[in-house]
Amino acid sequence: MTRLKDAYLNDVTKAMMEAFGYKSVMEVPKFEKIVVNMGIGDAKDNAKSLESAVSELTLIVGQKPVITKAKKSVSNFKVREGMPVGAKVTLRGAKMYEFADRLLNIALPRVRDFRGVSGKAFDGRGNYTLGVKEHLIFPEIEYDKVERSRGMDIIFVTTAKTDEECRELLRLMGMPFEK
Repeated sequence: MTRLKDAYLNDVTKAMMEAFGYKSVMEVPKFEKIVVNMGIGDAKDNAKSLESAVSELTLIVGQKPVITKAKKSVSNFKVREGMPVGAKVTLRGAKMYEFADRLLNIALPRVRDFRGVSGKAFDGRGNYTLGVKEHLIFPEIEYDKVERSRGMDIIFVTTAKTDEECRELLRLMGMPFEK
């Protein structure tokens, strides 16, 4: 996997140097980390749903998630400060590239009526956020054992300074942007 990753990244690096006129290889943007966040709204009522969501997220990313807790109390949502409201995982290194490969080549093509991901989800600082409506698109999840379909946010954090650099990096890595 690492030799394949290195050869692939070398091709991406060469293409980025030509496209943006970088003088050094160190100027070329690269992935810093990928953060996968899953909100679990019903965790306040049902502790079992939190456990199942954490185990499913562990299966998807291959790393144990951290349970996120509410920062503020919101009476309309019946949430108190400190209650568990989600789970997140930060991926770096080889696990990050392996997850990105599975997402781009296996999971996204399984989405029904898939026409590409939005090209508008950049934050202005070279990061990209992708929202997934169902975690069932990942092949690790067995459809019969899932009690509830959950969505997740996948954030690609890069060293790119602008959105154009980030878009080109993601495109070269295989991100299927909509036309």
